[in-house]
Amino acid sequence: MSTINIDEFKKLLNQLEGLHEEISTLSKKSYTDALNNFKLKLVNQVLKRTNKLLGKNYKPFDDFEEFNEDDLPNNSDVTLVLSQYINCMESLREENISSKMEYTISGSVAKMYWSWKGTKIETYPPKNIKK
Repeated sequence: MSTINIDEFKKLLNQLEGLHEEISTLSKKSYTDALNNFKLKLVNQVLKRTNKLLGKNYKPFDDFEEFNEDDLPNNSDVTLVLSQYINCMESLREENISSKMEYTISGSVAKMYWSWKGTKIETYPPKNIKK
């Protein structure tokens, strides 16, 4: 991943997680209510950009691009799809990071970095590490 892709990744993941959190809250109140047009347009904008970044290898659903604005989905459907996108973004991130041991006066620590031509863009450890 290039540094441009890394910046886009971070922005999209933040947007996906924010949308997921907000729509999950709506879904808990009334999961069968339809999402309004304004929110759906925002969701679709983020999904379009995310599909481009994920490509065929990481996109969660081969035949899904975005929600149909003429047939408003309910809150729980949007929550389900957003959670799948978040998981696939994490898979993409896990494939493009590496760890490096760094030594300090107080000892050593493993730090995670994006793997791109010697970049020093630090990131967090994979979420799917089994303890």
